[in-house]
Parts: sequence; C-alpha cells; structure tokens
Amino acid sequence: MAHRKENIVMFPFMAQGHIIPFLALALQLENTNKYTITFVNTPLNIKKLKSSLPPDSSIHLLEIPFNSIDHNLPPCTENTDSVPYHLIPDLLNASLSFKSHFRKLITDLIREQDEHKPLAIITGMYYGWCQEIAQELGVFHAIFIGGGGFGFACYYSLWLNLPHRNTDSDEFVLPDFPEASRIHVTQTAEHLRNADGSDSFSVFLKKVLPLWSNADGILVNTVEEFDNIGLTYFRRKLSRPVWPIGPVLLSTGSKAGSGKEFGISAEVCRNWLDSKPLNSVLYVSFGSQNTIAASQMIQLATALEASGKNFIWVVRPPIGFDINSDFKADKWMPEGFERRIKDSGRGLVIHKWAPQIEILSHKSVSAFLSHCGWNSVLESLSHGVPLIAWPLAAEQFYNSKLLEEEIQVCVEVARGKSCEVLHKEIAEKINLVMNETEKGKEMRRKASEVREIIEDAVKNEEKYQGSSVKSMEQFLNVAFMMRENKMNEV
Repeated sequence: MAHRKENIVMFPFMAQGHIIPFLALALQLENTNKYTITFVNTPLNIKKLKSSLPPDSSIHLLEIPFNSIDHNLPPCTENTDSVPYHLIPDLLNASLSFKSHFRKLITDLIREQDEHKPLAIITGMYYGWCQEIAQELGVFHAIFIGGGGFGFACYYSLWLNLPHRNTDSDEFVLPDFPEASRIHVTQTAEHLRNADGSDSFSVFLKKVLPLWSNADGILVNTVEEFDNIGLTYFRRKLSRPVWPIGPVLLSTGSKAGSGKEFGISAEVCRNWLDSKPLNSVLYVSFGSQNTIAASQMIQLATALEASGKNFIWVVRPPIGFDINSDFKADKWMPEGFERRIKDSGRGLVIHKWAPQIEILSHKSVSAFLSHCGWNSVLESLSHGVPLIAWPLAAEQFYNSKLLEEEIQVCVEVARGKSCEVLHKEIAEKINLVMNETEKGKEMRRKASEVREIIEDAVKNEEKYQGSSVKSMEQFLNVAFMMRENKMNEV
C-alpha cells in the first residue's frame, strides 16, 4: 500500500506580492515528494494560477466563492492589481467574508480524504481568523509572512501603535521596537501618515494583526543571519515560534504567479546582456504593482541617460493611469528617449514585464534600482547584486532601512510616490554604486557575503543543514507532533 502523502492547505491574501511567495512555498514543499498541496483562492486568482503552474505539478487548486459586486467592488475584482487604490480597504474588508466558506471548504476536504485531516493550514497575514477554524478541527495553523522580519516588524508596530500621532517631530521611535532606531515621517505610506485609528485601514489592521498571536506559529520568508532584529521582535511580541524559512522564491524562468507574458523574451534579454561587460548594467524595476509619478519618470530617464551606464528599465504607466495599460513613451518620457537609447545600444526599455531572475543572475548586472518589495530584495541578494532603493509603499521603506543601515548593501535614492527627486541626484547615486568608489566596492563585497549567507541557509546535505532548512524541518515536526498529541487525546 502506497504511503499517504500529508496534505498542506495554503491560503494567501489576494495580491501578487502575497500569492507569489505562497506559490513558491507550495512548489518547494511539493518537490520534497512528501506532501500534497491544496492551494485556496478566489476563482479569478485560481484561473491565473492554473495557467502558470508547471505542467507536471500536482498542486490542487481550490476555489473559494467570491463575488466582488457583493462588497461594493467593481465586477471581476479579486486582486489588488485590479483594484483602484482607494478601494483596497474594501477588498481587505471583503476578505473577512471568507470565514464561513473556508470552514465549509476545510470540512469538505477532510470528508473527501476519509476524515484524514490536513497536516497544517498555512494562511496569509490578514487571515489570522483561520486559527479559530483550525483549532475547531484540530489542525496546526501557521501564518506565512511573505515579506521580511524587520520590514513587517516595523509595519506591525506602526499600525498597532500609530506613534507618529503622539509627536510633533518628523522622527519618532516605535514604542515596542526601539531596536529599529528612529523612523522618519517620510518613511510612512500616505495612508499610514494620515491614519488616526478610525480610518478604514486602521480599523481593519487593528482587527487582524493582533490575531497573529493566536497562530500556532509564524513562518517568515527571510534568513535568520541577516534579519535577526525583526525576528526577535516577533518572538518577543507574539510568544510564538517564529521560523525563518527563506528565501522562498520561484525558480529561474518561472512565469508562475504573474499569469502574464514578458514584454521581452528571455533569450533577447540574455543576448543583450551577453554583449555587455562584467558588472556594467543597472537593472531598474518597481515591481508588478508599483509605479512612480510622470514627473519622477522623466527625471529618472534623464538620469539614466546622463549616467552613461548600460541599463534595463521595466516601465509601467505612471501614477494616475491604469498600471496594466499600454505605455505611452511620447507622453511619459523625454522626447526621443527610447529612440536614442535603442540607437546607442546602451539601454533596453521593457514594457510591463521582464524575466527578472534571469536578469539579476547575469554576470553583467551590477546593481538594481528597486522599490524594495521583498521578493525583489531576495532575488537581488540571492545573486549578490547591491541595491539602489526607491521605496514606494507598505513595508518597503523599512526593507530599505534594513538594507542600508544594517546590512549595508544599499543606498536610498528617493522615498515615496510624491517626493521631488532631481536627475542629478539619481545619476550621482547610480555612479556612487556602479563606479569603482570605496562605497560601491564595499556594497558589492557585502552583497557577495549576503549571497553566501543565503546559499548556506538553504543548504541541505547529509551532514549539514542550513538555518532555513532547519527552521522548515522544525515547523513540520511541530505540526506532526501536534497532530499526534490530538490523536492520543481522542
């Protein structure tokens, strides 16, 4: 009789930055050949995932009912990438309606599997309410934070304490996280800056973030050795096991999670990079859901041209336009910019999507000008590429702070979507990092060290297990032990 594989249920929040690390974790667990994965999400997100899973994947995609119209959202709105920004609080609140559907879904799943319960339910950071259902059914529940420890420790503390409301100063300390040192008001997204505790974001987050302390454990997509400050905060704050299991990343060449075609083929991109000298190319991308203002875009384009460096720039329409619509270079770029760049062979301007991991892993890439979303940060550091930070939203400001102040693999060039930034300043930072300056050389050396730390953390050999591999084993062992104890109680 074949040995039954243990089932793990995964349920991320409806956003690409959340779904992608969950999918990477699902594929990682599937590859061990010990687990089956049930991946839960709303119908349109499942449809996207279906087209991007490897053809031989056994991951079971399961739809949870959702109709956006019932929640005052536009039709077919099931992901933050399809919601106008002012409606994101409505999408967040709509996720609270999943509770009864999720209870039924898990109950039905247990019935279908001859009353064999899942080993664990892993949910997104806004779904702490799942603990109640998991507890009722006697199943281990973990929250998976797809971001970093430090970034989310700051995020968690800021939203629950709103410390900027208690001072007239532009700088403040987090009352329960002094190790983070001072935070500047410009390191807060606009909706956090304006939050007073009664706004829609505050009301939602004060409801869901404290639920983390009810979970059986917290998984974090990071590495203990360079993100210990944030992990220590959560261990102290939540009194729960906190397991750093990162980096959990999609493999090279994967389009999984995006459901989109790249704006350029990986082969064309690789051939262009092959033609450039070692460490000579700057990669610029603000991620799948962020963009900058049109005025900032013109300054950045001017800086790239003035720097004289080779570059690849992934462009999306600026703030105020549909981020998924066509890019209008004649409106949003300096006159003749794309033509000049193409003729000189110095740059590639890619519309919408690029094969990011292939780019960052190429030996000609020297630095990454990034919004500091955690997936991008991990992809960059995994290949020893230092960063130039332009954080735009959520916890990206604190990722940038960690990278610059603690890990020293980054310099910040701008902050936020409305800051005034001049092309001279951007060009100066690009040259500081990419030229043979003391700072540039030191950043590359540190980035190379971090790459080795990451390689060590995920090493899984007969006589040696890295810290992230050990954390993953501990999590699975604790889930098994909990189930055995529950069975012995019966």
